[in-house]
Formats: sequence, structure tokens, C-alpha cells
Amino acid sequence: MKKIKIAIADDNRELVGLMEDYLNAQANMEVVKVAYNGKTCIEMLRNHTIDILLLDIIMPYLDGIAVLDAIKENEDLQGIDVIMLSAFGQESIMSQAAEYGASYFIMKPFEVERLAVQINHIMNARTGRSKQTEDKRTKDDLITNMVKDIGIPPHLKGYLYLKEAVSLVLEQPEILNKVTKVLYPGIATKFDTTSSRVERSIRHAIEQVWNRHETVDHISKIFGYSVAHLESKPTNSEFIAMVADSLQLKMRDDL
Repeated sequence: MKKIKIAIADDNRELVGLMEDYLNAQANMEVVKVAYNGKTCIEMLRNHTIDILLLDIIMPYLDGIAVLDAIKENEDLQGIDVIMLSAFGQESIMSQAAEYGASYFIMKPFEVERLAVQINHIMNARTGRSKQTEDKRTKDDLITNMVKDIGIPPHLKGYLYLKEAVSLVLEQPEILNKVTKVLYPGIATKFDTTSSRVERSIRHAIEQVWNRHETVDHISKIFGYSVAHLESKPTNSEFIAMVADSLQLKMRDDL
């Protein structure tokens, strides 16, 4: 059996030891190397073949964001999936981490069993993913550009959740009919939070835009709606649908 090759970067040596012991006990996993700061983490990734990196956000010398940046800039490292290990209160940094390529988040403290489940989930999702990578990057870039153009501040948690919501709706339009039962729980699972926090954060992000009249004028031009049509703040699902519809039209025009 080919084992999943895992690297860990975290300055909490006790936690690293706990994760290392548990993951090495799994039949299909192997912790290849560990690092206790960002600088040695980058050296570790360059010198070893890694499938999954468990990366802490706050570390000495170089933080997790700097490590993500190094991965993004090195083509040889871009096949690594990164699970960010973050703590409550670091949500704004999580948004930045997602911008730099982190795909999964686990909030401390966590059960190591959940970590193993997440690793297996990532590896199962890799099947057939390579063919879709370029298209996904293009779609993600379009979503990022539009959400930024709308004027939603990147430091808000809702910025990150909204981008994920739009991405999911573009892949599965019918999910808009199951916002509370499927969409919010799916986003919450990915970012290790709750559905209610996802809903509140997206609503707060939309409110930040609608409280600025000049931004509403700008949005009317982006979406092609009259300003009068946009006088009332849309619901979360309405706003997500507006963004997704506009992106679909743009992607068709680009074909």
C-alpha cells in the first residue's frame, strides 16, 4: 500500500509529537518530516516528496503565510495540499491564507482523529483533479477579482465564505435551493466553523457593501441592474446568485 506522505510544521512540539504518533499509527499514512519554524519548513519541502502539509499559521522566523507564498512561487511544490492549523481569533489571517493557496482549515484545539479523516478526504478528492486544475484556477481568479471589485474587504471572514459559496454554486446551481441545509454546512465543514457563523459572516460582508452608496452605484454597473433595483439589500442567497450569474455570463463570453 502506497502511504500518504505527510509533513508537519508547527512550533508546538507537544502537539507535533501527538500528531506524528497518531498519523504514523495509521496504515496508509507516514509522517516524513517535521519542522518547528517556517524557515526549516521550506527547506523540508524542497528536500522531501510531500502529499500533505499540516501548517501552523503563527511560527518563528517565517509564518505560515510566508510558507504558502514560497509554495505558490515554486512549481515543484504546487502539488502539495495544505491543511492550515489555526486558532480562534485568526480569521482574518485565514482569508489571506486562502488567497495564497491553503485549501483546508482545522481550528485548534482539535481531535487527531478528525485530522486523519480530513487527510483521507483530501487524497480521495485528488482522483481526476489534475485535469481540472487549470480550469479551477481560472474560475477562482474570476471569483476573486469580482468579489474584490464589488468592494468586499478581504480581511472579513465573509469575504472568504462568499468566494467559496459562489464557487460551489457555479459547480452545482441547484445548491441555491438548499442554502441552509447544504451550502452553509459545506462551507462550515471546509473552514472548520459553524453554519450560523458562515451565514452571519456573509450577511455582514454584504452589509458593509450596501452601507456605502457609491459602492451600490458601482455594483449596478457590474451586475447590469438599475440602482433602484438595488436599493434594498439582497439576502445572502440573492447576492450569491447575482455574483454567480454574472460570472457565468463572463465565462461564456470568454469562450
